[in-house]
Amino acid sequence: MITDTDNATKIAEFLLQIKAVKLQPNDPFTWSSGWKSPIYCDNRKTLSYPNVRTFIRQSFTQLILDEYGKPDVIAGVATGGIAHGALVAQELGVPFIYVRSAAKKHGLGNQIEGEYHEGHNVVVIEDLISTGGSSLKAVEALREGGLNVKAVVAIFSYGFDEAAKRFDEAKCPLKVLSNYEILTERALEQGAISNEDLVSLKKWRNRPEVWGQ
Repeated sequence: MITDTDNATKIAEFLLQIKAVKLQPNDPFTWSSGWKSPIYCDNRKTLSYPNVRTFIRQSFTQLILDEYGKPDVIAGVATGGIAHGALVAQELGVPFIYVRSAAKKHGLGNQIEGEYHEGHNVVVIEDLISTGGSSLKAVEALREGGLNVKAVVAIFSYGFDEAAKRFDEAKCPLKVLSNYEILTERALEQGAISNEDLVSLKKWRNRPEVWGQ
């Protein structure tokens, strides 16, 4: 999923620096799923830092061009992928659309917002991949709309086996700019976490549903 390790390390450094990612193995967060987690990721914060925002936009653009060529359209997944997706579409000079989590219950009842055409190639932009559920719902909606989904690309992934399995089953490539392994190793090098913390963080990544119980 990582195509440029140096670039991935730089993005991990940015995420740690601006506290878009927080690591608290001794004071865990609780996700909406009920899972206890030693990490919290809010990539929306990257939009508040022009240098970080620019680096992510350029990284997304280069990855897409290198791996898939210039698509006909870029799609952002609501809500975290919308702003980054629009920035990438602007950089590439292609149309932008976005995918809601569900179709609107009023008006035209759209789930996909924006202009698109059947048969167009689309790359999907996400801010974060956890279990992959919301991203693949967007992929399904785009495919039902007649679009050819080339891949989902995201800023960051926790690297759960469940997510990898889901993307494989959906026959949808997934590429990420940085990931959990690179970020935690960089945090250790910076002294932000200890070796003991790293052991705990790896245990969480392997079995997040039971960690902390």
